[in-house]
Amino acid sequence: MPFVEVAVNSGMPHRQAFSYATPDGVHLRPGDGVFVPFGRRFLQGIVLETPAVPSFHDPKLIDARIGDRPVISPERAKLARWISDYYLAPLFPSVALMLPPGFERKPLTYYQSLVSADDLPNHKVPPRQRTVLQHLIAAGRSEQKDIERDIEAKNIATALSQLVERGLIERTYGHGRPSVRAKSARYVLLAAPTSTAEAVAAEYESGRNGRLAKTLRLLLDEGPMLPASELRLRTGVTLPLLRPLADAGLVEVREVHVERDPLAGRFYEPRSAPPLTWEQDAAYIAIDASLSHGISEKFLLHGVTGSGKTEVYLAALDRAVALGKRGIVLVPEISLTPQTVRRFAERFPGRVAVLHSGLSQGELFDQWHGIDAGRYDVVIGSRSAVFAPQPNLGLIVIDEEHEWTYKQNDPAPRYHAREAAAKLAELTGAVLLMGSATPDVVSYQKALWGEYRLLELTHRVRPLRDSTGALLRVDTSTDLPPVEVVDMREELKGGNRSIFSRPLQLGLYQALEKGEQAILFLNRRGSAGFVQCRDCGFVPQCPSCAIAFGFHRRGPAGIVERMLCHQCNRSRRPFERCTMCGGTRLRPMGLGVEAVEEAVNELFPQARTLRWDRDVTSGRNAHEQILAAFMEGKADVLIGTQMVAKGLDLPAVTIVGVVSADVGLHIPDFRSAERTFQLLTQVSGRAGRAASEDGGPPSGKVVVQTYTPDNYAILAAAEHDYASFFAHELELRQAEAYPPFVRLARLIYSHTNPETAQQHAERLARSLRADIARRGLPGVEVIGPAPPHIPKWHGRFRFQLTVRSPEPTELLGDLQLGEGWVMDIDPASLA
Repeated sequence: MPFVEVAVNSGMPHRQAFSYATPDGVHLRPGDGVFVPFGRRFLQGIVLETPAVPSFHDPKLIDARIGDRPVISPERAKLARWISDYYLAPLFPSVALMLPPGFERKPLTYYQSLVSADDLPNHKVPPRQRTVLQHLIAAGRSEQKDIERDIEAKNIATALSQLVERGLIERTYGHGRPSVRAKSARYVLLAAPTSTAEAVAAEYESGRNGRLAKTLRLLLDEGPMLPASELRLRTGVTLPLLRPLADAGLVEVREVHVERDPLAGRFYEPRSAPPLTWEQDAAYIAIDASLSHGISEKFLLHGVTGSGKTEVYLAALDRAVALGKRGIVLVPEISLTPQTVRRFAERFPGRVAVLHSGLSQGELFDQWHGIDAGRYDVVIGSRSAVFAPQPNLGLIVIDEEHEWTYKQNDPAPRYHAREAAAKLAELTGAVLLMGSATPDVVSYQKALWGEYRLLELTHRVRPLRDSTGALLRVDTSTDLPPVEVVDMREELKGGNRSIFSRPLQLGLYQALEKGEQAILFLNRRGSAGFVQCRDCGFVPQCPSCAIAFGFHRRGPAGIVERMLCHQCNRSRRPFERCTMCGGTRLRPMGLGVEAVEEAVNELFPQARTLRWDRDVTSGRNAHEQILAAFMEGKADVLIGTQMVAKGLDLPAVTIVGVVSADVGLHIPDFRSAERTFQLLTQVSGRAGRAASEDGGPPSGKVVVQTYTPDNYAILAAAEHDYASFFAHELELRQAEAYPPFVRLARLIYSHTNPETAQQHAERLARSLRADIARRGLPGVEVIGPAPPHIPKWHGRFRFQLTVRSPEPTELLGDLQLGEGWVMDIDPASLA
């Protein structure tokens, strides 16, 4: 009898698969969906393996197979198992990353009476059981929660179990309806020849059937098939009124599948590939060799901003498609999806799918199944798109591979899309291509160690076009926009109390005078970082998260003058009086992007401003609308948070101002300097991308304002010098034993009582240290416990431990954590 190992959707955080036997005549493969008995329930599961010998003695039989083909591919089943093992994550949630939307269904328990109303007097049962039995006799087969709702008494579940044991009622199991499914709509099809339909329409027009005549005319002119809803709207004819036409064989009513396409209504002009520069071509040749020979290789494409990394991606995808393969392209933010989709859809018209959290469930459902059916050559999306069911996968592209948004923080599994993509490429034989102007320090060191193959683009690409926009030629240049670092301490000494330094004011003035565009970057939402009492110094904090409320003059959903927690989104009106001293001098302190926008409007009243941050992008397609408005020249100054710093190609931008380079630099985290360098370099790269009017070097300038101008990350960013930053950062990482020289695991315990949280964390720390000593594990260290940078989160106090080790799973692999604990392998931050 064949056996299978199944990941069961039990709702429990276990990491093991469960053994089941396969019924005679049923052939199962890895990736198949099944219903399995699990305790007293029947649950969904996914087959992961088909071993010759089961892991557990006397396994139960599979109840039924789900569908007639695997739900996920065998490679994705292996990837799910790897994610669970690598990140020490629950198994089924790891599998669920690969599943189609709507697959998971809630298990339901049903009860049905086995006795009739006439038989009821013959059975002596207690009052509560009698009430339940009477209800089931009257209502018929019912779901448990409906019984409990209708009877409104305590211990109904106990009464139900007692009646089952006595054989008076029957318990069965089922599953709830899918949360999303394929959509269909009724369409009306013109079934008769055109001449016949025209003759009947003319006859109806001469009589009293004007609406039916109008229906036929619409089908003749705009058909031959139109939605029934549209016909009803335009003619007033409902489906019953169409019966005379259907009976006469003039029309047919059909149920038609409706594709919920997130790109519907968008047209992308096909565009041919421009010639590659010699550097781009050298990178492409290396990638092509791996694609052509079927070698699963990992490439790190390190290219300065504006060096044309996307053209290398496109050329590689072109080659993969020519070889009968398909691709996945990951971008770090939904905000980048519209521009990326346009670039790729122009080269692969009608063959691009998108997957990201901004889509509706219906759109996700249709895109997932369309991808699975092989209708798309390219899938574009944020981190979860790495799990798209793309068949014949040949190439995975990760743009801006350094971005922390590729790391899943909550809920488990807390995977990193880059590592998942590397494993998926290995399992499928695909090529992995990662690109960045500021590679992750760990990624770059892996390239130097030989784990990745390093490709370099050191020149910016300058496409030269004629007055019609036609491409004349592509030039290259090593010129990057000059960066001026302004010491804001000196500005204050000189009497300038504006948030803009004199060089930044001059640069903005000159750009506006010439009709050019500018970007102002500040990585902080709202109008001010916090509110403070000027009399006693009190700063109002979020009671749930113990961090200062940010101050918003115009925030989400149009709120006016609110204090908002940027962790849990709790908000309240600003205090009129200080709750500590009763003073009335409560003032916003620090800067946010709202204040920057107000300052620009005050200093340059003629300037048209546009703000881009989380507070103004809650609506559907908001990112696309903001980006389109700026690219169409409807605004002069784009003001935003990190959204404006990532991978955007904005040719009209000639000046970039970093309002404060210090935001985030002093967070107690070993990656704070790296992130500062990356953000500054990336946002600086938005300037000077277009050629100057005289054909000379691109005109562009960057002004970086800071109170710490001597910091190595800021100095390296100002020189566009990744090599010097990397060397300095790597030396610090090696001295302090941080990645890439070790791996980290972060364990956080949270509780409503701070003493309880500390006690649990200390107990685990002692246990782990004792385990290290007992097993003699070399190079393993437990740091803490200590409160993290944000000690209280959503009403729970937190203490954290950090495990530093060459391989954290060696210590933590068998660790059983109770409720209240969160474990994060390879955390994006320790703050």
